[in-house]
Amino acid sequence: MTLRNTVLQQRKMSPPRAPLKLESRGSWDRAAAEFVNQAEKLSQNHPSESDGDGIAVEARFVTPHDPVLVTSDGNRLPPVPLDEAHKLNVLRRELDHHEPVTPSTSVSEGHATGAKTATAASVTEKVARVAAEKTTGRGKRRTASNGSLREAMLPTHTNPLFPPLPLYGPPSKLRDIQYRIFQISSSFLSLAFLAVIVLGALFTSIDPWLRRLWLRATLRDPDAARPFYAEELKRKKHRKETEREWMLRQLPPPSRASETGTSTADHDECTPTEGGPDPIVCDPAYYARRVGLDMEIFEVQTEDGFIIDLWHVYDPKEYEPLPPEERTIGDPEVFTTPRRNTTHREPKQKPKFPVLLMHGLLQSSGAYCVNDDSSLAFYLCKSGYDVWLGNNRCGFRPRHTLLDGSDPRMWCWNIRQMGVFDLPALTSRVLAETRFDRLGLICHSQGTTQALVALAKEQRPDLGERLTVFCALAPAAYAGPLIGKMYFKFMRVISPAMFRLMFGIHAFIPLMMTMHATLPPMLYGWLGYKVFSFLFNWTDQRWDRGLRDRMFQFAPVYVSSESMRWWLGRECFAKHKCILTTKEEWRAEEREDHELDNARDMRGAESILDAAERDMEGDDEVEKSERAAEAQKGKKPRGSTAWYNHQAPPFALWVCGNDALVDGDKLLRRFERGREPHVRLVHSKVIPEYEHLDVIWAMDAPDQVFREVREVLWKTCHVRDLCRVPKGCEEVEAWAPLADEEQERTDGLQSSGSEELSA
Repeated sequence: MTLRNTVLQQRKMSPPRAPLKLESRGSWDRAAAEFVNQAEKLSQNHPSESDGDGIAVEARFVTPHDPVLVTSDGNRLPPVPLDEAHKLNVLRRELDHHEPVTPSTSVSEGHATGAKTATAASVTEKVARVAAEKTTGRGKRRTASNGSLREAMLPTHTNPLFPPLPLYGPPSKLRDIQYRIFQISSSFLSLAFLAVIVLGALFTSIDPWLRRLWLRATLRDPDAARPFYAEELKRKKHRKETEREWMLRQLPPPSRASETGTSTADHDECTPTEGGPDPIVCDPAYYARRVGLDMEIFEVQTEDGFIIDLWHVYDPKEYEPLPPEERTIGDPEVFTTPRRNTTHREPKQKPKFPVLLMHGLLQSSGAYCVNDDSSLAFYLCKSGYDVWLGNNRCGFRPRHTLLDGSDPRMWCWNIRQMGVFDLPALTSRVLAETRFDRLGLICHSQGTTQALVALAKEQRPDLGERLTVFCALAPAAYAGPLIGKMYFKFMRVISPAMFRLMFGIHAFIPLMMTMHATLPPMLYGWLGYKVFSFLFNWTDQRWDRGLRDRMFQFAPVYVSSESMRWWLGRECFAKHKCILTTKEEWRAEEREDHELDNARDMRGAESILDAAERDMEGDDEVEKSERAAEAQKGKKPRGSTAWYNHQAPPFALWVCGNDALVDGDKLLRRFERGREPHVRLVHSKVIPEYEHLDVIWAMDAPDQVFREVREVLWKTCHVRDLCRVPKGCEEVEAWAPLADEEQERTDGLQSSGSEELSA
């Protein structure tokens, strides 16, 4: 088919327009050739080598800084640099309108040669078909409530903490050779790096091992100093008794009749459906069944085409799991899927309020399921919440609608994409399945980072309107002193090119996943603890050591090298030591705080009479004078550098005081010092003796953390009259927002939510 015939066909399929002027036809032909060039650069395959499927035909801006590519067959490709996405849309608009359009960015001059003309014919025919499908409704795309961002102008400012990701084109022989070189070099260099870390972990274990050996030789118990040693022994004994009771229940009736006593499990509210010997497996559903619960897995598609797992924890006595075909991937658009009509679920009881849990770096949400009844996921489920466990892209099973694991575009993402795409997709699916308009969000470590990034006013602040509260466990916003360790400094010193040469452009040290699959579980659990303890400077002093090997079966998971470069490389987090503020900005804020504290200390040291007179002047006058002094010095007023706007949900923070990995105190001070005027702290707590993982794995975490999380979730629930009251929350009163306008907004949402749930 010639280019002229293709144009004529496209014009027939499009709405009637004025005839194309002769003088503009050459410009349109040139735009068609340029569109082909751009499509080749951004598509899954070369248009000339494919049947038309997988061709990038449009860039859809999910946020002004995050475009995803929509392909000719309706699938999605991961984000590309802003200027490349905008250029594709400019050329596409020229073809759609049959008239030349002056782009806001420079467009390279192309020439329609014979080969390009044939390719342009194929591509434009495909574009015309897609346009026709959209007109008839087959390929109709939903538009955001604030209007389409497709025609948005390019942002003039790029956050230095989120530099553009590299652009990888479709496969070709030359690119395959380049990718292969990266794979070969990274396999050897990353193996050497991992070997150094493992040897370092083993070497530093020699001294503690010798100490334990000496205590044993002198007839002393080396574990006697552990803070929960007595409770640890008690739980170990209880597990043995439960295992024995399970084995007796599996015997034939005559054998059981000879036994005295009755198993306590027979009268438990949640009767276990798994028991006996406790093998170490990488299956959270197995551990759920051991405590009388169960789990179903949903597949969720993100807006950029990744397929991620969403785990639903439920009580089998109250809930009937959905058939597999209803748990598969759905529409990638978020917050637009009609809510499921689930009248067959719990028809005689009020619904449970939904909560979504997100995990930390190199982990999966199985980390919330490893402590039997003291696991946060099972604790909340048995308390009366509808618990959903979210996992980020790739995880244990890297999947995408178009790409495979060998394509570097499959791994071209970092914490920004996890926040902007993964978290909204998971939230949207939970709301669609539960018929609620908002849910409670609980995150640990890196999970808090992606939530803090997603909720920022420059990313997806509308997500905050879907949350009743954001519970941050060990919030990771500011770097701790561990970032100065030698091995982290090494990764910060090397250039981005050297980082990619050493760790590749695909998964980060995939050998770790090979070890996870091949090593015996007990050996892997022991080695995993040693390595991660060496890297992140935590201990198991407050954990149930009998379950420690189980804890490390859900780590690590597949993560991208680009993601680790964002955390540890020389450009982003490791350089600025903050997720949303540059090093210069937060240090200037700290200096301001220091000056303000010194001024207040000086005022406090004055005579009681002078202080009393100053107080009589009123705090408002003092604040006005401070603001005037700051203005005179050319400083920005407090709150001008806020990360969040009025759409931010209430925050609740649990900070680990002995955490060397992240500094939660700085984030707490940021909120308390008024730099986030729109953030309302409903709860905050610093636990001085806690390390980074103690907040989810410590033996006293149910008392120190979980109970308070349960109460905060219920305190901020906006439909308390329609939901089942969680256990232990009968006396918890509803939280009253400080701002009257926020109270009115909450009342309005509660009213609309009540109508939807009643329907």
